[in-house]
Amino acid sequence: MTALEKLNNNNSKGKFICVGLDTDIKKIPEHLRSLTLPLYEFNREIIAHTSDSAAAYKINFAFYENSGADGFEALKKTIEIIPEDILIIGDAKRGDIGNTARMYADSIFNYF
Repeated sequence: MTALEKLNNNNSKGKFICVGLDTDIKKIPEHLRSLTLPLYEFNREIIAHTSDSAAAYKINFAFYENSGADGFEALKKTIEIIPEDILIIGDAKRGDIGNTARMYADSIFNYF
């Protein structure tokens, strides 16, 4: 299903909400911070409570990249639990020269 098909399908069901997953480790509940992947655990709760209403999820990569390998693991696991019929928006703004920008795009679209 294409991105537009996912969005149109959810809109036709009355779903218009885009949930931002700009998960700041400093702002999540204290009890989640001691877990192995606290960003993922927080996102898992958010997705569980919003997937019935969400038309899309927007994931801001900056909040994951700054945690290195653990952040990338949390990002990957988050993407895996978002229902397949819900649009995922990769908020991974990059401003650089052509070949570097292409590599960023390749990472976002082909890996994540």
